[in-house]
Amino acid sequence: MLMKKSLIEAFNIERKPSKVDYVSDYEIFPDKKLLDDLRTKIVENLIDKEIPEDKLLNQFINDEIDRTIEGYDLTNLERSHLYNLIDNEINGYGPLTELLEDKNITEIMVNSPKEIYIEIDGQIIKDESVSFINDEHIIRTIERMIGPMGRTIDATNPMVDSRLKDGSRVNAVIPPLSIKGPVITIRKFRGEMTNADDMIRIGSMTPYMATFLEAAVRGKCNIIVCGGTGSGKTTLLNILSGFIPDDERIITIEDAAELKLEKEHVISLETRVTNYDNEGEITIRDLVINALRMRPDRIIVGEVRGKEAFDMLQAMNTGHEGSLTTLHANSPKDALNRLETMVLMSGLDIPIKAIREYISSAIDLVVNIERMSDGKRKVTSISELESFHDGELELKEIFAFKQKGLTSNGEVDGEYILYNETIPKVYKKIITKGITDIDFMFKDVR
Repeated sequence: MLMKKSLIEAFNIERKPSKVDYVSDYEIFPDKKLLDDLRTKIVENLIDKEIPEDKLLNQFINDEIDRTIEGYDLTNLERSHLYNLIDNEINGYGPLTELLEDKNITEIMVNSPKEIYIEIDGQIIKDESVSFINDEHIIRTIERMIGPMGRTIDATNPMVDSRLKDGSRVNAVIPPLSIKGPVITIRKFRGEMTNADDMIRIGSMTPYMATFLEAAVRGKCNIIVCGGTGSGKTTLLNILSGFIPDDERIITIEDAAELKLEKEHVISLETRVTNYDNEGEITIRDLVINALRMRPDRIIVGEVRGKEAFDMLQAMNTGHEGSLTTLHANSPKDALNRLETMVLMSGLDIPIKAIREYISSAIDLVVNIERMSDGKRKVTSISELESFHDGELELKEIFAFKQKGLTSNGEVDGEYILYNETIPKVYKKIITKGITDIDFMFKDVR
């Protein structure tokens, strides 16, 4: 911890000076070395100090700043900027605090103290408005981020996956694994994308697709959401989870809890890394096995990436219908190939044909989401696992987005297609649950 607990708890008691929004340090402090020196001295002076009972925290900080800058000719703007930096060190996440508060920023990447990139509307740009003092400053910020989640990072555990309280995902790597120095990657949680209407509004899917997916979830189809890094898999999984009836018991399993289910009967499980003695690790696979003993109506695995794939398929094949998960893949076909590979990782002596038959009987739908070249996310395919023929798994596309090209302003141009020449196999599974919402889509071929 940077400060004593008493100092942190006391901070929300008096209004602080207004923050300077996205103004470069260089614009306010042309002498960058002076800014770094002052910031370092103030932080070091505040560490381990107790607040006098007769002072409020902001007054206490102001006094420390006054003592540190005595003899320096600073303007009111420079002083206010310095105060904001110290405020963020104590009450936030250092230089990243205001970036995390900006709803337009979807990703933050710290490559070095002076090299910070952000993603806005799918475009990655270098941000000159913030910087760290040095590598130790970055590591201190990492520790503040992961500490509340019970995670640690040091020479023996130089890589960590964690989350912030709002659900944003944090990945950090420090030397010796990172040659350049400590690196932070933050995938921010987008709280405004909470339902299918939001995705329809921004063109990520059509009303027909949303209606079909809702019927599939309510009809207890087993669904895999696939896509590349940053494509929106977890966001889509959150939205699909919202279709689950309120009277069902849901068990969620994740490495770092990101799912935000607006349901009453939800049990959230999170993995645990090893302690300093390399003991106590709890994996996704351990949690999946344990979840089967917790009387779930639904099991939702945040991401399948290894041996747990077999246990998840086993759950789907033994009465736990309606399970949902995500995995990294560039297409529905690639998703099945990767799932097959992950089952082989479990170490069981199972023939490839048997694995494919197992996958065929477990998975109903594969939903692919992509981040397009213009930065927008789109559900590009909803496919059903139609059959297992001649030793191969066969997919049949129900919905697809077909790109035609780019518009004059660089936006992706294309159209959504519904393949309704034949009735999907999952249609029968859905209507047996008494759900008839999608009848109109296939009325001409029934």
